Amino acid sequence: MIQLPFALSEYRSRLSAVRADMARRNLDLLMINDVANQHYITGYDGWSFYTPQMVLVPLADEEPVWIGRAMDAAGGLLTAWMKPQNVVGFPEDHVQRPDRHPMDWIAAWIEKKGWGRGNIGIELEAYYYSPKAHARLTAGLPNAIFHEADLLVNWIRSVKSDAEIGYLRKASRLAEAAVTAAYDVIAPGVRECDAIARIQAAQIAGSPDFAGDITALPPTILGGENASAPHMMWSDRRFGDNETVALELAGVVRRYAAGLARTLQLGAMPAKVGDTGKAVIEGMEAVLAAIKPGVVAEDVEASWRKVIQRYGLKKESRIGYSIGAAYPPDWGEHTISLRQGDKTILKPGNVLHSILGMWMDGWGIEVSETILVTADGCETLTSFPREIHVKR
Repeated sequence: MIQLPFALSEYRSRLSAVRADMARRNLDLLMINDVANQHYITGYDGWSFYTPQMVLVPLADEEPVWIGRAMDAAGGLLTAWMKPQNVVGFPEDHVQRPDRHPMDWIAAWIEKKGWGRGNIGIELEAYYYSPKAHARLTAGLPNAIFHEADLLVNWIRSVKSDAEIGYLRKASRLAEAAVTAAYDVIAPGVRECDAIARIQAAQIAGSPDFAGDITALPPTILGGENASAPHMMWSDRRFGDNETVALELAGVVRRYAAGLARTLQLGAMPAKVGDTGKAVIEGMEAVLAAIKPGVVAEDVEASWRKVIQRYGLKKESRIGYSIGAAYPPDWGEHTISLRQGDKTILKPGNVLHSILGMWMDGWGIEVSETILVTADGCETLTSFPREIHVKR
């Protein structure tokens, strides 16, 4: 029996919202290539996106259709809410063949269904949708008029339901467990890879009440010279004495990600680290004070910039983004960004990961919160001390 993460009524509500935007754009069919969007609309959940798959949403009042590799259609029957005939598998002889492509078969299926004409919206900025896939799809549907429909679903996703927020609260508990594990295991002489193993155990099994999922971004621990670069991976390097270690971790439940970044100091804290940490934490307090419904995203970033300017610091990159359901390689929703120029007006139900990282010459500091915009302000879903954790 299918155990959906959400009530069927919620999936139908999401579908109605998508179709309303399709009607506004005069689209007859929407092709969804973003894996997180596919999951959001159908519930389908599987590690099958390394071969082409898409979800089709016709404007007419029909259920969506998941199309992917035939062997993965069985997973669709176990995870997607639609009737079985709306879970469609392309044949195995189209997998990774030089003389044919899955999109040849998918285009023919769409044409046979009668959906190959008119205005078709398609997500072009999707990680697993290749230029070759698009070329073969459009060649197979010569009578269609294609329109770029990136972020149509993403913007609907940016306002979370109570049920989604419930998963994010659980994910936050796992994020806290991951940082606690990091504080416990990281010490001079410990290998980075061994620390990651402990952290990942906490991310997956950090609660006896629910399971953790794989995180869309891997755990990031930045010590030594790597601490000046925000997205380095771990190795067998051993932590040294008196290192400042930046941690960017997360918890994920039913694909919903809550991020949590903190900083660990091994040994005595240098004055420059302490001063920068003070500025970052004060900046986070300003961000939280600024976030409420009706506020413009760029004004939240301005509140942070005003604080760090007093300390003589500067940060060029954005300080936050919308977060929710996610698959590798990214947990951001690609909609709201807390940065200069983003005029998005915040709404109740938006969930933001605000990450205040300062990457200096040979060391770095990170502090983040996963933040829910409420009816009259905001709430941090994680509850964990922000101060730099000193471990002697």
